[in-house]
Amino acid sequence: MTDTIQHVATVFPVNHDSLLAGIKRQRRRSIIRDFALNTSTHGLPGIARSQSVHNRVFWSVSTAVFTGVMVYFVAQSISNYFQYPKQTSIDVIVEWPIVFPAVSFCNYSPVRQDRFFQAFLEYLSAFNLIDTTNNTNFTLSNYVIYIHDFYQWKINQNKSMYDLYFPLSSMLMSCFFNGVPCVSTDFISFESPLYGGCYTFNAKRKNLPNSGIRYSNEGGRDGILELRLYVHSHQYVPNTSDAVGIMIMVHDNTQLPLIDIAGMALEPGRKHKLSFTRKKSYFLSPPYTQCTNQIPLAMQAMFNLFQDADYAYSQLICFTNCIQAYTYHVCGCVNPNQWLARFAVLFGTDIVVDAPLCNMTDACFTEAADRLMKTYAIWSMWCPYCQQECNTTTFGITLSSMSAPREWMMNSIRDFVEASSVPLPSDWSTAWHSHIQSNYIAIDIVRGSIQLEQLTQVASLSGVDLLSNVGGLSGLWIGISFLSLMELAEMLYRLFRSNIHQIHIKIRQNTQVTQFSNVNNHNWKNTNAFN
Repeated sequence: MTDTIQHVATVFPVNHDSLLAGIKRQRRRSIIRDFALNTSTHGLPGIARSQSVHNRVFWSVSTAVFTGVMVYFVAQSISNYFQYPKQTSIDVIVEWPIVFPAVSFCNYSPVRQDRFFQAFLEYLSAFNLIDTTNNTNFTLSNYVIYIHDFYQWKINQNKSMYDLYFPLSSMLMSCFFNGVPCVSTDFISFESPLYGGCYTFNAKRKNLPNSGIRYSNEGGRDGILELRLYVHSHQYVPNTSDAVGIMIMVHDNTQLPLIDIAGMALEPGRKHKLSFTRKKSYFLSPPYTQCTNQIPLAMQAMFNLFQDADYAYSQLICFTNCIQAYTYHVCGCVNPNQWLARFAVLFGTDIVVDAPLCNMTDACFTEAADRLMKTYAIWSMWCPYCQQECNTTTFGITLSSMSAPREWMMNSIRDFVEASSVPLPSDWSTAWHSHIQSNYIAIDIVRGSIQLEQLTQVASLSGVDLLSNVGGLSGLWIGISFLSLMELAEMLYRLFRSNIHQIHIKIRQNTQVTQFSNVNNHNWKNTNAFN
């Protein structure tokens, strides 16, 4: 083509570069027309091959309308995807190996009378709340109002409460897991604001092999924990406990036992059977949900009180910690009824403080908690990190019981009680039989099923689903596919090369003009010099 143009420019008095530029402009239109005629995208071939204005307008309007419809539906699909829809699948599977759950229990009475009275009298005397010269006629009912103040004082003074509790050795007569005796190191102790000293079997531990977790199939058995307990109800502090028994909770091995809320009450004089089933829930991580497993600083400080237990994040505990932090910010003290969660993080910092407990008569802590929970702006400022756990394990419990103990067991129970560190009732020698009936509790915790109900959140729309939806809509309305995009890319590449070629021609033209001008100037100067 270039040789032909050169020949035409030689024979006829036309400019070679102008003729070539015109053909190049024609070539750009040809590239676009060639793309429009051959593309797989619907509508464009109709526009390109139209021979009349009416036909071209028809195809142009049709293409524009259907392109608009396609864009609308594609935008809807993309919007739906970024709403992160999800659904829950329910599966019933056979779990193997089967982890035996953690079991926590407490004596219903938080303190034992023989230890409590002496410490309480010393407190009353120290604060001049009792006549120290005449303690012989001491009646507890007259001083019940000071009991919570006594607890608050001990905690604020960082004095241990464990000396007031029933020790494990005084309550646990026997323990067998799958027929093998348990030992005291199989339990960890913890404190409950409501029930005092409590004990957990099979909690996840930090410093033991396999985290110290027991499995139901150990020893070829089906998983059964047998506890025989004695509650020493004669040592319950008068006017403080309205019942006799054991509080118990079956929970996940990584869950801090909120036994004050979720505990079950078991009465003495019976053998109880707790048959459990397990359900696990798994939630999608962000952006589908706001779930988290991150343990906040205040919660970790609280967990550090639980010996070497390796507990996981809990939303309910997070709420409690958050309320306590706000209460401390407002009142300078925290709710005394939640003294286990007395650690507060100063707002806007990473500083954790062991906050003092408020007086029970101080209304500030209740007003602060009410204000926080009723005001969304305050709640969102103080508690944005308290989100749903990303996975949870819950247990369904079926409870049954029968009368116990049998007569042949009485002597061994009597021997245990007499050997314990708890003082005997004053009428033990004559009424020991009835005391045993009123204090003995047998508990069997057994696996009710090998099946596990599993709830799993899954995304309703994946990236592949979005791509399929967009591809289907674009193909339906205007026929765009990946090959259409490749055709468009080819056209753009050809146009780019054509434009680059035009730039080179212009540069060459400018160079030739400059050279011609320089030659003319040189000749003109020589002519003037000759003249």
